[in-house]
Amino acid sequence: MPAPVIGDFSPLAFSELPGFAADDHAEAFAVFQRSCAAIAERRAPLREAIAPSPGLVAICRRALALRSPERLEARRFFEAHFQPFRAKPAQGAAAGGFFTGYYEPVVDGSLTPTDAFTAPILSPPADLAARGAPARAAIEAGALGGRAHPIVWLRDPIEVFMIQVQGSARVRLADGRLLRLVYAGRNGWPYASIGRILIESGAIAPDEMSLAAVKAYVRSQGQAAGEAGAALMQRNESYVFFRLDAALDAQAGPIGGAGLSLARLRSLAVDRNIHPYGTPVWIAADIPWRSTTPTPFRRLMIAQDTGSAIIGPARADIFFGFGDAAGARAGDVGHAGEFVVFLPIEEGSVR
Repeated sequence: MPAPVIGDFSPLAFSELPGFAADDHAEAFAVFQRSCAAIAERRAPLREAIAPSPGLVAICRRALALRSPERLEARRFFEAHFQPFRAKPAQGAAAGGFFTGYYEPVVDGSLTPTDAFTAPILSPPADLAARGAPARAAIEAGALGGRAHPIVWLRDPIEVFMIQVQGSARVRLADGRLLRLVYAGRNGWPYASIGRILIESGAIAPDEMSLAAVKAYVRSQGQAAGEAGAALMQRNESYVFFRLDAALDAQAGPIGGAGLSLARLRSLAVDRNIHPYGTPVWIAADIPWRSTTPTPFRRLMIAQDTGSAIIGPARADIFFGFGDAAGARAGDVGHAGEFVVFLPIEEGSVR
């Protein structure tokens, strides 16, 4: 894959980052160290991404030598080893970055089909890497035949669809057990946001857009073959497959593209063709992360995930945690702000 792109970024001093000194750098450093362990051990990521630069690898080895640094020591480590670069805003834009949010849903389900649970989550076909898979409409019509198998059943297709968008979920069975759905591949067809389609068509007003609003709209239009709700979902031709993980650690986040458990409000999904996993990114934006009212969000994040809709050098998705409350906050985020990538000092000085 190509080297990181910084042509659309301009160098900064750490003193120019609003709120940087007030962040909990020790918390961010702990998340960074988890990425560093994977980088140093050359673990294969769940979703392939651009390789870390030699400079980032060297920094990671130094980071792993530290044991639970305090906030000031962790801050000094980042300042000593990285150079911040701010995304340059496009012409007419107020800021260079754009942020959305995502979360891990918790839904009811069944290991067998029932009257209440009729929509399957599919495992990937064994030959997915070699052959790919057809678009969503064909898969839902049974084009994969026995090549992909249901691993769990949910209430309806929109629940399946939303879990595919989020990339993970916890499934609660009738006996109280929790199972985790882990990303296991996709069909390779392009992603389309049905939320954006609904806004552009006037079906949902921009200030009324939410995950709940999209679900309600699709259900109202019908989800059976040939009905309008099903047709809308099929406009997103991308289809995601999963595997079941029965060893759920309730305290751990879902597995992101880097193959690591995600950390609430510290893990970031980025364009994996531009930014290596493990890259620190400073975000300064006003977003509704604590309530429905936007307030300052000034945090050091670590690139540990990716997504089909996360395209571009300053596009990012903030991981909000799991459950309905996290989903409500994540679903309200679609805001511009400052995207500042941290590059190894020696790397930034030669690009």
